[in-house]
Amino acid sequence: MAALVGGWSARHRWWAILIWLGFVVVATVVGNAVGTTPMKSYEGQNGDSRRAQQIIDEAGFPDVAGEMVLVQSRDGRITVDSPEFRQAVQDVRSAVEATGQVEHLRTPYDPAGPAPRTSDGTTALVLFDMAGAGDTADERVQPVLDAVAGVQDRHPELRVEQAGAASIQRLAGVAVNEDFQRAEALSLPITAIILLIAFGTLLPTLIPLGVSMTAFFAATGLLALASKVLHVADTTTNLMLLIGLAVGVDYSLFYVRREREERANGRSKERALEIAAATSGRAVLISGVTVIVAMAGMFLTDHGVFMGFAQGTILVVLTAMVASVTVLPATLAVFGDAVDARVIHGIVRLVTRGRVTWPRRLGGRAGGGRVWNVVLTGVLRRPWISTVLTVGVLAALAVPALGMRLGQPGIDDLQGDYPIAATFKAIDKAFPGGNEPATVAVKAPDVSSPAAQQAIERLKDRALASGVAHEPVSVQVNPARTVATISLSIGYGEQGRKAVEALRETIVPETVGALPDTQAYVTGTMAATVDFNRQMSRTAPLVLAFVLVLAFVLLLSSFRSLLVAIQAILLNLLSVAAAYGVLVLVFQDGLGADLLGFTPGAIVNWLPLFLFVILFGLSMDYQVFILSRIREAYDSGMSTERAVTHGIRSSAGVVTNAALIMVAVFAVFGTMSLLSFKQMGVGLAVAILIDATVVRAVLLPATMKLFGERAWYLPGWLDWLPSLSHDEEPARAEDTERPETTREPVPVS
Repeated sequence: MAALVGGWSARHRWWAILIWLGFVVVATVVGNAVGTTPMKSYEGQNGDSRRAQQIIDEAGFPDVAGEMVLVQSRDGRITVDSPEFRQAVQDVRSAVEATGQVEHLRTPYDPAGPAPRTSDGTTALVLFDMAGAGDTADERVQPVLDAVAGVQDRHPELRVEQAGAASIQRLAGVAVNEDFQRAEALSLPITAIILLIAFGTLLPTLIPLGVSMTAFFAATGLLALASKVLHVADTTTNLMLLIGLAVGVDYSLFYVRREREERANGRSKERALEIAAATSGRAVLISGVTVIVAMAGMFLTDHGVFMGFAQGTILVVLTAMVASVTVLPATLAVFGDAVDARVIHGIVRLVTRGRVTWPRRLGGRAGGGRVWNVVLTGVLRRPWISTVLTVGVLAALAVPALGMRLGQPGIDDLQGDYPIAATFKAIDKAFPGGNEPATVAVKAPDVSSPAAQQAIERLKDRALASGVAHEPVSVQVNPARTVATISLSIGYGEQGRKAVEALRETIVPETVGALPDTQAYVTGTMAATVDFNRQMSRTAPLVLAFVLVLAFVLLLSSFRSLLVAIQAILLNLLSVAAAYGVLVLVFQDGLGADLLGFTPGAIVNWLPLFLFVILFGLSMDYQVFILSRIREAYDSGMSTERAVTHGIRSSAGVVTNAALIMVAVFAVFGTMSLLSFKQMGVGLAVAILIDATVVRAVLLPATMKLFGERAWYLPGWLDWLPSLSHDEEPARAEDTERPETTREPVPVS
């Protein structure tokens, strides 16, 4: 199929380019017109948390953004009852009310419903809501922040700081958005620079970038349409750019490299494109389908964020794969040998008077580079030692993963110099659980009825008396009086988990849950963590089994070899395990924390499964590309050892460059302020680096040498599998000499 599609595109080059550009334009315009539907808050949760949040979201509560001002004694000598403290609180009230942007203000001195204060009297809060719609409050909060800062200047003996939904969106949200924009802006130039350094020619730099970016634009348009059925998280498009740029450039490099190699070996333009389509094009299809299959496993989690990520990744990989086998050969047919014009290299040589130069990479005879040749020679000479040592090193890297601790993203997810994060932490220390309370959502015909109000009071009393919760406690009722929310401050860690269990198992069912025709569920940060962990424990084994089994069948059909399919699965699992271990060493144990600018802690709970699926799919790029060259050489008459040597040497350059691009793009995301994305970027970069070097340069050839001719064994009972491999050598008879009766080594071109 790859050969047929690529051949048609090369022969009808202008039609292929126009059809592709028309598709990209239509998808982009239609996608922008309909807009991407964001995921609702409850769709990112599971279990009772999801049910409770859905009740709250659909209850029609006023859209408000709550804010609070921390007033705290710096040395403990000034207390809430001190005149200085009282004056500071009064100044906060006067200053924020003067902005005209606040309402429902409460202080610790109000006789009815006072704002909370600590038992030692050193800390208190001033609470208020931003006037107007909550989703746009960040646009109006700056005058309030300035007013509070003015009070701080007048009371240096106290700590007077503001935090809340609007202020964190204003201060930290802007910074995070700038992080994403910076990462996206750096990804393209870094990719272009690596390509220019690698090839010294302009077109092989522009063509992969053009294919990747047009595929990304088309995929985002398709995502907007697909999001009408399955809503997506806001960060899905950022992830799509990350993955789309990586796989799009990889696929293009595989294809361009093979076409230029065949031209350098004397093939005609048309024949070179036919061979590239039948070989690299096929490898692109197998690799792309493997990534899509791996990402499809995320749908089994039944988690909105994961399913949205899977949807976006599948779309961008699919469009990149289609572009690589359609518009890419058409583009190469248009430019012809001009692709190999070394414009940049010539300019550099001229400017430096020949002092700076580098060898031609696209054309000529593939040798794999001096380093790869040295490594490969040593590996094939001592395959057992190479295998044992490499597996030992990777296993040692993977050992720390056994102590991995998972945590829910929270205010600690924001790393860097953000004073508002310190304010939130100070408030949380003074009023534990107040920032992330457990919320009981109660839905009944009339939550304002005497029976319902009595049940709510009993719930509050039992929760406080049993120590499950503590002040502050607040109750809200929606305008229709059909839903009430009871927010209870609870502890963290094991204490918070036990509090959620007590609420769900006894307190809620025996109070508000006992009312007729009433639904009552518990949500909140800790409750969502409990439900997420429970959901992952049920679904993660299904995802792993789905990905491994389908990838195994796909590889078995592609290469018609039982050992090769098993080897690919085990090598990928080893790469992922080593990446997990490095992730724990860095982000949990703090190795390199100062360099990367973060505080060590737990690994974000959604990351391990997400990394497994992404890495398993991306690792197949190099595995499939190298194995395709090895299998092709073997089918042409080489022995397994010579086929391995030829396959790795002929693909070494493109695999190295593709890996460098992936590592660089992922590493950019490791510089972000959000710890979750920092962990994701570092995890992906480390895993790809390990996979493309240690695993593919050492373990793959070493194990293939140990397998020998048995590497291509396929049991008779597996003959029923559909074959995805080519039935004959892609080059014509006059292109290649084939031994008639022996697999003695043949000359390698």
